[in-house]
Amino acid sequence: MIALLIRDFRLAMRAGGGFGLGLAFFLIVVVLVPFGVGPQSSLLSTIAPGILWLGALLACLLSLDRIFALDWEDGSLDLLATSPLPMEAIVSIKALAHWVTTGLPLVLAAPVFALLLNMPSEGYQPLIISLVLGTPALSVIGTFGAALTVGLKRGGLLLSLLVLPLYVPTLIFGAEMARRGAEGFDTTTPLLMLAGITCGTIALLPFASAAVLRVNLR
Repeated sequence: MIALLIRDFRLAMRAGGGFGLGLAFFLIVVVLVPFGVGPQSSLLSTIAPGILWLGALLACLLSLDRIFALDWEDGSLDLLATSPLPMEAIVSIKALAHWVTTGLPLVLAAPVFALLLNMPSEGYQPLIISLVLGTPALSVIGTFGAALTVGLKRGGLLLSLLVLPLYVPTLIFGAEMARRGAEGFDTTTPLLMLAGITCGTIALLPFASAAVLRVNLR
């Protein structure tokens, strides 16, 4: 499993789907927002939690089609399916590799980008916690969508259409937690909901993704 994880890290960096692409897209979203809504500090600080979460979501979406596509193209997916590792473990490793190369850099960069949007300092900690809790769910859900569309030509658009509705609950509660933290309100309810969504996706979706991959490989 460790060897597979390291291999996915190398593939992500080599194929251009690593943390650099996600961070660049995240930065572009943060920089362009003031041009679209105006430079008013009060307005930017109000919408900052939602913009940061939306930027993180879209940045995670960029590299989803590469999770299984490279393995499908070179035949590695067939070898992985016949290896001693269960398919559920392979899917989990793929999701973990995607989170480490895409989600984790976004979490680390979020405070800097929050500063660019004039987000109140009280909201930094809830923002980071919400991203730490929520971005793993984005990667696991995205892995499920990638498993559904593996082998399809130009499946990137279909993948986005399938995954985006599933991302909505995570986006709602993640942005709500960051907003409440920035405004000084209690964040317990969105925190618990976000944690529940993430735990549920991690517990259930690897099995669903493995079942879908077995069907696609027949």
